[in-house]
Amino acid sequence: MHDEPDDDLNSQPLPSGVRLEEFEILHKVGEGGFSIVYKAWDLVLEREVALKEYLPASIAFRTGRTQVGVRSERNRQTFLAGLNGFVREAQTLASFNHPSLVRVFRFFHANGTAYMVMPLYVGRTFRSVVREMTVPPDEAWLKLLLRPLMEVLENMHTEGWYHRDIAPDNIMLVDGETRPILLDFGAARQVIGDMTQALTVVLKPGYAPIEQYAAIAEIKQGPWTDVYALAATIHWAITGKTPPISAGRLLHDTHIPLATSAQGKYSHQFLAGLDAALRVKPVDRTQNIAQFRSSIESDAPAPQPAPAVAPEPAVSASGGHGDILLPLRAHFARRGMIMALLGCAAGLAIMAIWHLTSREPNRGQSSPAPISTPSSVAVMPPQPVSIKPAPTAKPLASLAITKPVIQPAPVSAPAPAVSTPPSKVSPAPAPHKLAEAPRAAPAIKLRTNSVCDELLRKLSLGEGDSTLGDQLLANRCQQ
Repeated sequence: MHDEPDDDLNSQPLPSGVRLEEFEILHKVGEGGFSIVYKAWDLVLEREVALKEYLPASIAFRTGRTQVGVRSERNRQTFLAGLNGFVREAQTLASFNHPSLVRVFRFFHANGTAYMVMPLYVGRTFRSVVREMTVPPDEAWLKLLLRPLMEVLENMHTEGWYHRDIAPDNIMLVDGETRPILLDFGAARQVIGDMTQALTVVLKPGYAPIEQYAAIAEIKQGPWTDVYALAATIHWAITGKTPPISAGRLLHDTHIPLATSAQGKYSHQFLAGLDAALRVKPVDRTQNIAQFRSSIESDAPAPQPAPAVAPEPAVSASGGHGDILLPLRAHFARRGMIMALLGCAAGLAIMAIWHLTSREPNRGQSSPAPISTPSSVAVMPPQPVSIKPAPTAKPLASLAITKPVIQPAPVSAPAPAVSTPPSKVSPAPAPHKLAEAPRAAPAIKLRTNSVCDELLRKLSLGEGDSTLGDQLLANRCQQ
């Protein structure tokens, strides 16, 4: 039967002078809810070391001078599970060698519990150092401490280990407070918390993300869990307070982003990277240390609205700025297409006008004379081209009428009849005066198709009836 535990759970350290293996206890250095750390002397290597003893005060106590026992039999399985986690943590830490990760020289079992032997670090915690500052630490100092911590966590995550308890108290600054050491991975604490459902012994409010509160299979812990806690630690250093408890943020998020609350004091890139790491839902959060490092270390400027592009200034594609801006290129592409279409249309119009105005009569044929018209038929107005006096009208040269070339009619002078040799043409009736064409009337193109030819033939032979003139007008035939 175990002795009754001491009423004061915090007064159970090993007394000075006790020997455990080759180590002699000098005095207690620190004590937490799951372990006690001593300063000890290595009798073999003759050096000072730190000796960490597994003693979860909520379920175990000191019996006699050195032994450790459970408070109740129902706590035995929990105690043993935590003990196995403590040993696994020691084995894992012993396999790594990083200047910012606490090292483990060895571990052993004794007094019903287990111990791990580590270097004795001389320094102060991150919390103590920041609290003594008169102003918040600047960005350069914070990044100097973050870089080795991110390296350590990335190495641990690669092996499937997560700290799950990053906080200002678990970071020690040594070597003149320039080198951070990540302490207390807390594997035993996590095991005991999982088995007892006692979240208060596992979590530090404000630093723990939502997945450490929820016992839901779909919400898993991973590298993003440590990313949140590390960002929350820097948030505390900048603002003097932690973010709101993540469980409460899930229901009503009152958190003010650092990009707003600390604007102007740190670079926007740094603050925006911390904000991304502090998002409540794991799926929305920075997923791993590599992403977190990139988000706060990148020198790329934050995206800005695109400036308005002037339409005409010259844009250089050299000087390291890449190609011409796409909006400017699209502008000139559209403008060039429109100008090309307009140019094509103008060219076609010019060609058509040139073709119409520069046509000559068929070579090898004499130009037929204009045909005199009876007084009952009025000649339609001419085309609006350069006006030249037409030659005097001549009698028809033959019964087979060739297509006449359209010539503008004289404006005021009547066309006298001119005789042709009697051997070729029969005498024709004396021509009548041509009616004056109204100058303001629109131009109408006269037709010279086969219908007109037939009507003109009848007119020249004196055939047809009184409607012949109306037919000529209806078909727009030149007489």
